[in-house]
Amino acid sequence: MNRSLSILGAVLLSVALVGPAAAASSSSRDENAKRYYVALGDSLAASVQPIGDPADLYRTADGYAEQLHALAKPSMPKLSLVKLACPGETTTTMISGGICPYARGSQLDEAVAFIESHRKFVAFITIDIGANDFACNDLSCVPAGVAAVQTNLPAIMTALRQAAGPDIPIVGMNLYNPFLGAWFGGQEGRDFAVTTTFGGILPINDMLEAIFAAHGAAVADVESAFSTADFATLVPLPGMGEVPINVVRICAWTWVCAPAPLGPDNHANSDGYGVIALAFAAALDL
Repeated sequence: MNRSLSILGAVLLSVALVGPAAAASSSSRDENAKRYYVALGDSLAASVQPIGDPADLYRTADGYAEQLHALAKPSMPKLSLVKLACPGETTTTMISGGICPYARGSQLDEAVAFIESHRKFVAFITIDIGANDFACNDLSCVPAGVAAVQTNLPAIMTALRQAAGPDIPIVGMNLYNPFLGAWFGGQEGRDFAVTTTFGGILPINDMLEAIFAAHGAAVADVESAFSTADFATLVPLPGMGEVPINVVRICAWTWVCAPAPLGPDNHANSDGYGVIALAFAAALDL
């Protein structure tokens, strides 16, 4: 046999044998690699509670991100939580920065850079944003807040979807109504609870859901989990008689009805964050 042909045949055989093994090794590395859950948004994504450290903007380690991470771990044992959320973030500051320090200037830029550089290993992304665009205690700021969200949230979601590609799940969150705590303020408080629900939170949630859907994102239905619109179902509350279930749940799952010095505070408590985590888990089919 020609010596040069014999050597060539040996080389080709070697390549044929090594190629699939290398591919299998690469696939095995991918399967066993660390995965990432990226949590984006405002104080809820940052796990804020009034029991948190004031020096750390009241962040805790017991929010929906941590609880969702725990729910996902059985199916993704090497899943790591990457929290980039910023307490007080609005849709405007998420794009431009100005509240929390980020190496790349803004939460969105930081998120995009991380997702792009780790795209192969990002398991899913969650985001809650928009509540702080409505910075008032009535409905007077709704028009300006809607305008800001309609301008900024599509830009945020476009950037995240472009960074993540078409296959990484992104889940956005709709809102509960912290103003339901006003129910206990007499007839005026009850009217306010109803008005802010049907004239504020529900239309805002419709807007958020439409924007998320337009960018291929699922929705964690916190509105329904908290029975936000259900004034008809009455449950007994000690010392208060029968109370609408949405009011009972807002008091049980947030700090809205807590006495001073911890309340009233709009943030979820540990149980409430657990409910939110389950809403995200349902949207992710975990």
